[in-house]
Amino acid sequence: MKAQSICIALLFVMLAACSPGSDLPELPPRGATAYRLDTADRVNIIVFGQETLSGLFTVNDSGLVSMPLIGAVPARDLTVEEFQGEIERRLADGYLVNPSVSVQIDAYRPIYVLGEVSSPGQFPYQPGMTVLTAVSIAGGFTYRAQEDYVSITRQNRGAPPTEARASRDTLVQPGDVINVFERFF
Repeated sequence: MKAQSICIALLFVMLAACSPGSDLPELPPRGATAYRLDTADRVNIIVFGQETLSGLFTVNDSGLVSMPLIGAVPARDLTVEEFQGEIERRLADGYLVNPSVSVQIDAYRPIYVLGEVSSPGQFPYQPGMTVLTAVSIAGGFTYRAQEDYVSITRQNRGAPPTEARASRDTLVQPGDVINVFERFF
């Protein structure tokens, strides 16, 4: 009887090791780096003294923001400060004398939550969001969800997207795709 109990326990351990996503590498911790703009970010650009040049603009699929006078300005992979400097440089090139520009992020690109959550879909990103808060916004875990970890597919600057395992308290980034796995038991 004791040998049978040990075999059953060993079987459960082996099955748990075969859980979906258990073979994914851990998501590496993210250091403190400046946020970089990308497609679907919405920015509020204020050109002081020039209301017709100011407003809300969205980074398009090509990573550009189309502005009056200066046309398409590259934004993808730039920090807010770098993007602001680029706009000032272009406006100073024959349009305005000493332009003063302010850029703030109005809305970050969305995150996506799929798998074993009550309402999978696209959701707005908020700074400081964790996997658990993202799952909560998606209606919470279903009764079949693997609640200990998820996978996050993340865009990496200049590299293909990577998928890695993440815990409930991992910080989410704009554009992340969070997949909540189904558990076996």
